[in-house]
Amino acid sequence: MNARIKSYSEFYKFYLSEHKNQTSRLLHFIGTFLVFILTFTGITSGWSWKWIFVPLVGYGFAWIGHAFFEKNKPATFKYPIWSLMSDFKLFFDIFLGKKTFDSNLD
Repeated sequence: MNARIKSYSEFYKFYLSEHKNQTSRLLHFIGTFLVFILTFTGITSGWSWKWIFVPLVGYGFAWIGHAFFEKNKPATFKYPIWSLMSDFKLFFDIFLGKKTFDSNLD
């Protein structure tokens, strides 16, 4: 990832290449699912300072996947918006059956 990526389409291809490990994809999926649950809970219960848990949970699961299973550096540090968009895109692609946890079956 030395050259700067200029389009989201190009980035998403890179993102998928950095998310091939089945366990890592599962951890990303769990983290994103928990983000939705925490956000809903926060909105309906009027959390105040507890909102800090939303990014900690979301990024925590993802970064564990990168550190221990993908063995690469998350793209979040260089492309934060596109990376977040891609986390949600992959989550919904898996949820809707367009992609699987096993990248070999995509």
